[in-house]
Amino acid sequence: MSQGQQRRPSSDQAQADGGGQSQEQGGGAVRYGDVFLAVTGGLAEKPVAPQDAATMQSAENLVFGETIKGGPAATMQSAAMRNERMGVVGHDQATDATAEQGVTVSETCVPGGRIVTEFVAGQVVSQYLAPDGADPARGAAGDDTKMTIGEALEAAGYAAGDRPVEHSDAAAIQAAKVRATGQDVYIPGDLAAQAQSAADANLWAARDEEKAKLGEVLSNATAKLVAHKERNATAKLVADKEVESDDAARVASAETRNKDDKTVRPGGIAASVAAAARLNKQDA
Repeated sequence: MSQGQQRRPSSDQAQADGGGQSQEQGGGAVRYGDVFLAVTGGLAEKPVAPQDAATMQSAENLVFGETIKGGPAATMQSAAMRNERMGVVGHDQATDATAEQGVTVSETCVPGGRIVTEFVAGQVVSQYLAPDGADPARGAAGDDTKMTIGEALEAAGYAAGDRPVEHSDAAAIQAAKVRATGQDVYIPGDLAAQAQSAADANLWAARDEEKAKLGEVLSNATAKLVAHKERNATAKLVADKEVESDDAARVASAETRNKDDKTVRPGGIAASVAAAARLNKQDA
């Protein structure tokens, strides 16, 4: 994985917290939570400042040689310009979180392209697949006769139908996501996060009819390319790969560790991924 150098505004720059806090309370400022829905906590309430945008632009230029059209830097620049015109922040100001923790742009190579993840103060504001020309959902070889991890997950969801999501399912989905994308990072709203939220909520549901179903969570699990203008949205799987035996073993281990009887569920996620691995091996 290659990672863009983390860059921070200089320490003598004023903080947006001090310059814009009183006006922030009055409303109208464009905050991080307004432009990046996955941002939470204190950062979500901070107005986007000009030096925040400049720092993100520098990070994107460092990795890509240019500012990504419609990407986080461009979004932050637009928001910061509005906040500056409103007098919420000064031209040389940065938020405290960005000044202290900076921004990061990282790349992870996967078959068919690179997963690009952009962070502000440690929180993911964008993740998308930058293809290298091959179909990223099919791997570098582009062999459409092979089953991918995403397709195996969709097959498991179809077989599960209305079965409620359990924590063993969420663990298996998390393991499958890591194997498909090469990234073990929490992304709000992605496939693994949805599964975990569903499993947690199901513990408190009074009736089975109220519980989130595995088939719903795993529908359309295969990799999605996110358009430039939608890059701050989170896809279910930003990358995919053909299922191999090692993938099946990791998913099975995650599922069994989180089941009371420590066994693979018949027709479940691990079983589906294992079947896909066997089919791919036979085709080879």
